[in-house]
Amino acid sequence: MDATNKEGQITAAKPIKSNTYTYGYDDYSAMTGTAWDPLRSADWDMQAPTLTCIGRIKNDISSMIRDPAPGIFISPDPMNLTIIHALITGPSDTPYEGGFFYFTVRCPPDYPIRSPRCRLMTTGNNTVRFNPNLYANGKVCLSILGTWTGPAWSPAQCLLSVLISIQSLMSENPYHNEPGYEKVHQNAQIGSLKSNLEFKERQDGHSKAYNEIIQHETIRVAVCEMLENPNSCPEQLRQHMIERFLKSYCHYVRICSTNLDKDGRPMQDPFNDQRGRFQYASILKRLEQLKSKIEIESSNQRSDDSPANARIREIMNSTSALYSNIPSTQNESLDDIFNEDEDTNMEYS
Repeated sequence: MDATNKEGQITAAKPIKSNTYTYGYDDYSAMTGTAWDPLRSADWDMQAPTLTCIGRIKNDISSMIRDPAPGIFISPDPMNLTIIHALITGPSDTPYEGGFFYFTVRCPPDYPIRSPRCRLMTTGNNTVRFNPNLYANGKVCLSILGTWTGPAWSPAQCLLSVLISIQSLMSENPYHNEPGYEKVHQNAQIGSLKSNLEFKERQDGHSKAYNEIIQHETIRVAVCEMLENPNSCPEQLRQHMIERFLKSYCHYVRICSTNLDKDGRPMQDPFNDQRGRFQYASILKRLEQLKSKIEIESSNQRSDDSPANARIREIMNSTSALYSNIPSTQNESLDDIFNEDEDTNMEYS
């Protein structure tokens, strides 16, 4: 069992690992300026998390279990409690609707003094930028993460604050998230009527074109690719995806069928990103194949599979054994929280 020092830090730190990644002791972050990346956080790898950090993470997780936010699902890493795997489903009435966006979040050793780091894993192998604030390399631009200007992180915030902020980026018109958009809009407002009309026409056209691209890429990458790859995310999150996929299947088919006339046309990105061509016909076939496969797998699924809450409890208990003298949650133990409603369905629309 690890010892603790006077500052409440766990000594005898070991290489940071997760069930998917191993974090080394290199200086990659410092050399390449990737301090935002939870998968390349060499500056955190040599530091053991404080007891306060572990206790606060437990509180954050228990809070999300007791009062889950719609469209947000989590799975603590079974080998490292400072790593949280999260799934955000695209909100309704947006071009992201029905998409499955997987994020890796890592808390610093002194959490919540400093903010977590977050990476979008659903990027089509680093080829798709889903939002002006969600880069193709996985970078998430938010002021509370220290990756953009604006209100900074506060220790009063939590993991759910981060995930809700990310979810809010998936808006009805994500083109408007472009940093320069607001400034151009303000300049047009004080210009001539002709300038205003030209701006509105350009803005409306660009926003519509961008939405069409995001909607296509959401189904292609954040639905098809995520489900076709059995290792795209932790199994617990994959089960959420499968259930949501079947519920949203008609939506996917409707979008593809409505846009078949675009097939083969180049995607004209207003930001000049290279996007390729629309592929709705092939996406429709992939959806049909996925549905058949998932229905077969679902019919063969064991009836005694553990519910989502029980799996999180199992992970929390096994991970806590890696640390000594970990404080329990402020109000009650995690076991009390989980046992209170063992079979709670964590799915929300």
